[in-house]
Amino acid sequence: MTTPSQNLKKEDLLITRIIDAPLELVWRAWTEPERVMRWWGPKDYTSPTCKIDLREGGKYVFCMRAPAEQGGQVSYSAGVYRKIIPMQRLEFTQSISDADGNPIDPTQIGLPPDFPRELHMTVVFQAKGEMTELIITESGWTPGQMMVYSLAGMHQSIDKLAASLARP
Repeated sequence: MTTPSQNLKKEDLLITRIIDAPLELVWRAWTEPERVMRWWGPKDYTSPTCKIDLREGGKYVFCMRAPAEQGGQVSYSAGVYRKIIPMQRLEFTQSISDADGNPIDPTQIGLPPDFPRELHMTVVFQAKGEMTELIITESGWTPGQMMVYSLAGMHQSIDKLAASLARP
């Protein structure tokens, strides 16, 4: 038996951005925990912890804390790296998880029933002189408000990424 959410059409989110930083720095911002913690999460959110086992089959766990005025709750996303081509491409899964990186049902933290249990992410890195083009694809979204929120949140995260790498 299928549930209504299993019958819904899935869509991809696609974000393309030019970051004013060299490729190596942008790569490190995605692959080194101390750098990820500087930008992960939408505007006004923080990332107090981050664990990365950067190898194919390796796991990551990113923590995100809401601002105090929004409740200050902590949530986690985790996944497994499926393909790594250094300085070029990251492919990984992403799920809502507990602090240890075990996937949980998104409804357990108040998300709607059509929120994806697992997304497939691809991040492509391309040098453009001293700048870097990022092409981010999130596959597996159910069209709706949560998809719109995720798109906005990823744009805000990439804004924070760019700011964390800004040249003085």
